[in-house]
Amino acid sequence: MDFAVEHRVEKGLTIVKINGEIDVFTSPKLREMLLDIIENGAQHLVVDLGEVTFLDSTGLGVLVGIYHRLRARDGSMSFMGVNDRVRRVFHVTQLTKIFVLHRSLEEAVAAHEAAGASSS
Repeated sequence: MDFAVEHRVEKGLTIVKINGEIDVFTSPKLREMLLDIIENGAQHLVVDLGEVTFLDSTGLGVLVGIYHRLRARDGSMSFMGVNDRVRRVFHVTQLTKIFVLHRSLEEAVAAHEAAGASSS
């Protein structure tokens, strides 16, 4: 399966859809693309992992690094559409303590709006 990253802005969030495997070979491209999205003004990301078939520690490192960069800018990053295999990686590595895994875009938008209301 080919690796691809697409993004769009919807309801104040940048939705990033990743397709394929996130591993030692694709992680540098993912990092570069996410950094480009952030440098072009995105502050709140929802990463759609519904089409991700594999995620290794290199990919997790990229996601953690992007998360910290966004947090330093008062931004946020959450995930949606996480399949069982990828969800297990988040649980085993205990990254569910810092990352929020949403079931749907609607759930991610509602959480973002609630967080915005509580910080006002």
